[in-house]
Amino acid sequence: MQIHVVQKGETLWAISQRYGITINQIVSANQLENPNQLVVGLALVIPTTYRTHTVRSGETLWMIAQKYGTSIQAIVQANQISNPSNINPGMILIIPARTHIIQPGETLWQIAQRYGTTVQELIRINQIQNPNMIYPGMSLGIPFTKPVIDVNAYTIDTGERGGTLVREVGRYLTYSSLFAYSMTASGGITPIDDTAFIQASIGERVSPMMCVTNFTYKDPGSRLAHTILSSPAIQDQLITNILNTIKAKGYRGLNVDFENVYPQDRDLYNQFLQKAVDRLHPEGYFVSTALAPKVSAEQKGLLYEAHDYPAHGRIVDFVVLMTYEWGYRLGPPQAISPLNQIRRVLDYAVSVIPRNKIFMGFQIYARDWLLPHVQGQEAETFSQQDAIRRAIQYNVDILYDPIAQSPYFRYTDGQGRNHEVWFEDARSAQAKFDTAKDYGLRGISYWTLGYPYPQNWLLLEDNFFIRKV
Repeated sequence: MQIHVVQKGETLWAISQRYGITINQIVSANQLENPNQLVVGLALVIPTTYRTHTVRSGETLWMIAQKYGTSIQAIVQANQISNPSNINPGMILIIPARTHIIQPGETLWQIAQRYGTTVQELIRINQIQNPNMIYPGMSLGIPFTKPVIDVNAYTIDTGERGGTLVREVGRYLTYSSLFAYSMTASGGITPIDDTAFIQASIGERVSPMMCVTNFTYKDPGSRLAHTILSSPAIQDQLITNILNTIKAKGYRGLNVDFENVYPQDRDLYNQFLQKAVDRLHPEGYFVSTALAPKVSAEQKGLLYEAHDYPAHGRIVDFVVLMTYEWGYRLGPPQAISPLNQIRRVLDYAVSVIPRNKIFMGFQIYARDWLLPHVQGQEAETFSQQDAIRRAIQYNVDILYDPIAQSPYFRYTDGQGRNHEVWFEDARSAQAKFDTAKDYGLRGISYWTLGYPYPQNWLLLEDNFFIRKV
């Protein structure tokens, strides 16, 4: 895969000729509504068989070849490098795809084993319609080396809609979580319509997580959390109800999302988690938590203080870092998931939590703020595809913040009002995937399904093998 940013005067035909693919391939990959309508700054996923690599300081051709599972000679030939020992930071290299000529008697399984990939990946890369129809002499593209990660996605949609959303992207998921069962002051949990969601998850070989929370859009949940956490009897009742629901419904584990917990209840929260683990683990279920995006142990604020990163890292099976919502719907316009802020959180997280327990949060929706911003005025939330549609509608250039690694644009609507839109595109998704690799994280967690973002899923699969259960 490649990412191409549309320049002034470019057409889809010219872009397709540059990369040696068809217009239809670009249209399909990006789900473009009108191939004749492009705007400057639009980032397109280009489904090529090769990749490009921007040389970093200190990198050698040997290191780059190892990263992509190819050879120094292949990179030298593809880029016509005269002196392999003389490559400079910022240099863009073509990384050619590997190929394999099928020998008599070979199967896709044998070829996959040889190159450390999967039969499914070979079928996907080579667009094989019938795996039984391969033949000696046929040339196969071999996928690039890529890490294995876990991927989680939350959804807030119950009923059949929740099941549909999981089926649409189930091939890319390890876990799924329907947000959420609400706790009560007596240790009960309010029922939700999750049957279709669970059935779809299991059908897609996705592990459904039961999510429980103490807050609603009307109540921050601080007093409720205190009531539960300060009473061993209520905790026992809550965990019993959770365990019974997990067994009855077919969930595979638990995701605990206590938010806005009073700082003085921090140790009580840790004790509750240990109690939950002690009850669920012997039954074969995992326990995870959602954590506010902290940058230090001393960070103040109701959202942060009771979230004890070292304790969660020690007690539970994995954590989901809620690394989004800087661009809050009621706050001023800014990137929703700025990468510079995410990296600050990760720097702290990996210092106190095992990397193989950390999921990096990734929001997959866009926001449109009216300008000038008035505190408390709510931004409109919609999909990445809607953001692109809006930029095209008003014929405005899409800009890119190199620090936040996020795209944005401004426009004036038909009523003369000014707007600022922040969203995600192919560039920002790739930047987040590179970050997950750089930090050696367990995985990525999406908030929330229901906002179309085709580029993300293509790039996710191009960057990682996704573990299935």
